[in-house]
Amino acid sequence: MSTISTSDPPTQSPLLFLKLGGSLITDKRQTETVRQDVLTRLATEVATSRREHPHRRLLVAHGSGSFGHVHAKRYGTRAGVHSAEEWLGFALTADAAARLNRLVVSALLQVGVPAWSLQPSALLRCVDGQIERGMIDNIHQALACGVVPVVFGDVALDDVRGGTIVSTEEIFEWLALQLLPQRIVLAGEVDGIYTADPQLDTTAQRIPAITPHMLNDLQAMVGASHGVDVTGGMATKVAQSIGIIQQIPGLEIILCSGMIPGNLERALRTTTLVGTRIHGE
Repeated sequence: MSTISTSDPPTQSPLLFLKLGGSLITDKRQTETVRQDVLTRLATEVATSRREHPHRRLLVAHGSGSFGHVHAKRYGTRAGVHSAEEWLGFALTADAAARLNRLVVSALLQVGVPAWSLQPSALLRCVDGQIERGMIDNIHQALACGVVPVVFGDVALDDVRGGTIVSTEEIFEWLALQLLPQRIVLAGEVDGIYTADPQLDTTAQRIPAITPHMLNDLQAMVGASHGVDVTGGMATKVAQSIGIIQQIPGLEIILCSGMIPGNLERALRTTTLVGTRIHGE
């Protein structure tokens, strides 16, 4: 996997990645249903954070929630795309993901965040489900200009599978290993990682911090996501997060709830403990 370009300036302002989870900004139990009040509030918190820290660079991403996942599951897009019917599903998935993206970008623009959509399905190329190339130069230039790139879980052409799905976490990993962010904030419905699913088990306890040596024990405890999700549940997200921090010294990843007003702003600031912090040893 390639690394960050040596042509970049030797010193740069801090870079943050933010993901707005699909289950946070949409109702994953109802097809193509946006939680507009939640989305508007989150956009406002992003704008407030940028005003407080104007020197920071920010990349925003969001999941597909009740938009892209429904078509992707129906047509089995992640496993591969070959038949005419599967290519129709590929196109329907891309269209649904893009519709949600326009709503997210619009919410950010309305509060003064210079959000600019980059469509992964037009810019990324995969080989057997793994991202191999695309979009880095565009993002470098956008960040240098003070623009906030917005990417999202999407479909992508694949040299082996024909087509596939790339999750936001997979895009984050691809970008993180080249752009080297200082912090990644994953905002969802639940305020971090718990010993059990807190929506099903009232005795579940939040785990304030996770390090790589805790992974095996955690995988046995952490449950899957609610609703339709073709890219994996919470256990997958934890494993992906640990994989990234093991490759980027000093990186911290914060998983928190965007349903609690002010939580996202605090996570971007990190002056107080929010959710669960994943970090190196």
